Order: sequence, then C-alpha cells, then structure tokens
Amino acid sequence: MKFERLPDDFESGLDGTLYRQLMRHQAVGVSVVATGEVGQRVGLTATSVASLSDAPPKLLVCVGRATQAHNIVCDRGVFSVNFLANDQQELAERFAGQRGLDGEDRFKGEEWDTLATGSPVLTGALSSIDCRLLESHTFTTHSIFIGRVVAGRSRDDGDPLIYFRGGYRGLAKS
Repeated sequence: MKFERLPDDFESGLDGTLYRQLMRHQAVGVSVVATGEVGQRVGLTATSVASLSDAPPKLLVCVGRATQAHNIVCDRGVFSVNFLANDQQELAERFAGQRGLDGEDRFKGEEWDTLATGSPVLTGALSSIDCRLLESHTFTTHSIFIGRVVAGRSRDDGDPLIYFRGGYRGLAKS
C-alpha cells in the first residue's frame, strides 16, 4: 500500500487546546491503573483504556510519562485496571491527584487485594483486570502500555462512572 505525501504544514496540525475541547465530547469509562506492592503502591486515574484483542486477551492503556506510576509499571512489568462505579468519584479524583495525595496514600480508605500479578486490585470496582506488560510505545507526553490479561473479576451490581465534558457522570436512568 502506498501513502500519499502529506503537506509540509501537516505536522503542525490542530492546536492542543482545541483538541482537548473536542475530546471532552467523548464519554468514557473511568478506571484506576495501579501497580506495586503494599507500602510502595502507585496508581492513576485513566480514561484512555481499550480492549485490544480477545484471543489472547489484551488491552491498552495510555499513561502520562510524568506520572509517578509510569516508570514503575515499566520496571515491574505488571499493572491492574480497575473500572469504577458511579459511587466512586472521590476515588477517581484522589487518583487523578485532585485530593493532594500521592503514592501509597491514595490507596487508604479502600479495600485492595491482588490477583495473579500482585498488582493492587480494588475490591469494590465494577471489574478489575490484571495484566502483564507486553509492549510499551512511547510518544511525546504519554506511553501506550499493552497488557496481556492474566486474571480478572467483576461484580454484577452497580453502574459505571463516566467522564464527559470535563466532569464525572453516571448513566442516565431510563
């Protein structure tokens, strides 16, 4: 397949501020990505999580390179993705750095355990997915981590926490 050469000004592209305004219109589920052992756990709120494959099960998550968790995920080679329920907004804010807490302090007040990899798994999450890091692709401000799913669990009750237009929301009741 042959690609046409792009115009010289193509790389300048869209302004980052306008791009962020446009992306605010995509409703996405909210998750906490976590890794580390008790006493040295780190995590972050993530909205850029997607299923990549089901044979074998793989997912991808985009993680800011400046986050505390980024290099630890790279070093440990394991992480969990914990999809939050609509009553877990405070937890999402805490792991997004909006509550002034870092590292292990973000995990306090919640029940956490582990599955196959030893990564922290939130007991009250809608679902938790335990992954081994297969690949990492680094771009300017973020890395795409591709994880091989090795374990997981879910609960049957609860609605998802959603992020839309710069705020947290739940599903509309019909």
